[in-house]
Parts: sequence; C-alpha cells; structure tokens
Amino acid sequence: MPASTRWSGSQRRIGLTGGIASGKSTVARWLEQQGLPVLDADVYAREALAPGTPGAAAVLERYGEMVRAQGSSANGGVIDRGALGQIVFNAPQEKEWLERLVHPLVRQRFDAELAPLAAQPAVVLVIPLLFEAGLESLCSEIWLVDCEPEQQLERLMQRDGLSQSASQARINAQWPLERKRELADRVIDNRQGVVDLQATLSL
Repeated sequence: MPASTRWSGSQRRIGLTGGIASGKSTVARWLEQQGLPVLDADVYAREALAPGTPGAAAVLERYGEMVRAQGSSANGGVIDRGALGQIVFNAPQEKEWLERLVHPLVRQRFDAELAPLAAQPAVVLVIPLLFEAGLESLCSEIWLVDCEPEQQLERLMQRDGLSQSASQARINAQWPLERKRELADRVIDNRQGVVDLQATLSL
C-alpha cells in the first residue's frame, strides 16, 4: 500500500480489521488494556441507525414494515437489525445502498472522535470493513486478525446463533481474508484460540 494513502501525522493510528468472527474484539480489548483509546466502527454504525436518526428514517422509508421492530412506533421506530441483515446480505444492490448511507456517517464520527484525542500518542480504530470502505487513509498502520474461513464460519454460527447459510452470506459479503492479508502491515494469527492469540500480541 503506497504511503500516500495512509495517515501521516505524528499520532500512531492502528487500524484493526479482519473478517467477521475472526477475533477483532479480543485484540481490541487487549489494546484497550494497554491504555490505548479504542474507537469502534461497529458502534458508530449502530448509532447511525438508532431510533430518530436520519439514517434510521432513510432505512424505514426504503423498507418500511419489513424492518420495523415489533411494537415500535411509526415515529422514531426501532429497526429490526436481523430483518435488515436478511435483506442486505442476500441482495448485493441493497447492501451497496446501505453502505452508501452508513459509511459516510461512520467516517464523520471517526473524524469527530479523533479530534479530542489528537494529543494521544496512539489510538486504535476498529474497522471491520476498513478496506471495503476505503478507510485506509485514517490509519498509519493496519493490523489484520486472521484465521481460516472454516473457523470464521463455525465461530460466527456459535456466536450469533445463525444458520450455516446465513453465516456464510455474511462472510461472503466481506472481502476474503486472503485478499486482506496482502494489504495489511501486520497479520495476527488467531487460528489457535484466545490464549495463544493473546500470547502473541505486542505493541
């Protein structure tokens, strides 16, 4: 990756990424324990679709009752994320529409959250779709949490209680880990589980 596409300021910005259920959260917790501020794109993406937000209004306008959570009001309704996932992970054009809505909002939140942390020597940006969303320019270095595709599938099914087909659809919606390995500055092997993973971590 050419240096011009990365953050080049004085602050060390670790972009932490990986496939779904690869172990990013474990690495993020370890980095937080080392005293580094951790900013999480998934948190910002959820907040972008929170009740009453413009993002939620756009989703409800597009999909209506298909994605409205039971019992939620017409005004400020709650989005059923499972129902939304069923739509976007099975229809590429809908996934693209949702990403065009959410990714700019996530980028805005990163910019807003990074500003008061400017004096920190290092910060961690957890971005599952870092490469897919083109957010390399936020990071001075990129760490990839890696495992085998079969492990991803098994871990995702266990973690989220999804069927094999639903889990595979979510994995397929991201770039394969093989492609991401070539673009990462550091690859963290999570094939052996949490204990071995933590033993290999260092700053």
